[in-house]
Amino acid sequence: MPIWYNTCMIYYLANYLTPYWGPFRLLQSHALLLAGGTFTAAFLTWLLLPRLWDRLPRDRGKAICSDIGGMKSVGKPTGAGFWVSLVALPVIILFAPLKMWDLAAVGALYVAMLFGYLDDRAVAPWGELKKGLLDAVVSIAIAVFIFLGHHETINGEPVMLVWLPFVKGSVMMNGVGVWCVHAWVYVLVAAFVLWFTMNATNCSDGVDGLAGTLTVIALAMLAVVLYVVVGYRPVAHYFLIPVYAEAARWAIVVMTVAGAFAAYLWYNAEPSKILMGDAGSRYLGILVATASLMTGNPLIVLALAPIVLVNGGGGLGKLVLLRVAKRIGFEIEEGSIIRRIRFPLHDHCKKNLKWSNAQVLMRFVLLQLVVMPILLLVLLKVR
Repeated sequence: MPIWYNTCMIYYLANYLTPYWGPFRLLQSHALLLAGGTFTAAFLTWLLLPRLWDRLPRDRGKAICSDIGGMKSVGKPTGAGFWVSLVALPVIILFAPLKMWDLAAVGALYVAMLFGYLDDRAVAPWGELKKGLLDAVVSIAIAVFIFLGHHETINGEPVMLVWLPFVKGSVMMNGVGVWCVHAWVYVLVAAFVLWFTMNATNCSDGVDGLAGTLTVIALAMLAVVLYVVVGYRPVAHYFLIPVYAEAARWAIVVMTVAGAFAAYLWYNAEPSKILMGDAGSRYLGILVATASLMTGNPLIVLALAPIVLVNGGGGLGKLVLLRVAKRIGFEIEEGSIIRRIRFPLHDHCKKNLKWSNAQVLMRFVLLQLVVMPILLLVLLKVR
């Protein structure tokens, strides 16, 4: 038995218990581990969170958003993502059989969470440059860990095998076309996906339950893709995509975290009692990106979290566009559509369209549920 299975206590114990009672072999079933991890994390978070949130810092509100209720959150415990993710960690260790480099990636997720929590606790919020650089370091580290844990060696050179939508790969592997991506190219692209998704999710956190609900939906669909599509040979062959044996193990990770944050949403439903803060939004965002990379397709995150990326990522794109335009001497007029649209997009809907928080949450969730399966089918099926 490989030593890395020691990281999954239940899987490891099954080898000793099965000789005494045959049904104990089910403890090595990925489906059972996935269900057990999800329920255990959800129950423990639901039970423990009310007993822990008094130890969290208090939200100071957003004066810049006072016209759309930015000060309503003042005084609420924030940074709950710290406790929720910590509750999920021993459950991940208990239920998910991960290799060494995958464990290293999980550890880096918690570093990203810790940076967010320290920002939540800081008297003066961290600046954009500081947070951006720290996020970049964590993103590069996770990209490197993924490459080291999942690369192949072809003609003596380490490469990552990647499949992409709309195009066939340049190399045939077991009847499936894949692209062989060199280490430095893969790390740079993967790090950008991780950095952008983390920050887009962080920017989407501003309406009770919004970022949490959208990312929990994304994680649930990710688990389906990891377990049923890329992790299951007949389905993977049907879609003409490579099979990733470890994908099912990451399905356990994402559903365990989804269960924990679903329990958090029980208390975050409007009017919320608690906020997840940067600790939670950054952790969720970078987990969605990490698990998406585990499917072998860096672009699949566009289908799994479309509303999150548009809602929060649109602001990042607008900021870059305005700064580049200013630098080259091109002035974007105040009345232009670029200036008029407010980001995050949920702020635009509240301020300009006069939507309530409940309307923003419901309509964004409905859009995610409609758009996500369509985009996912296109990315999986069209070659």
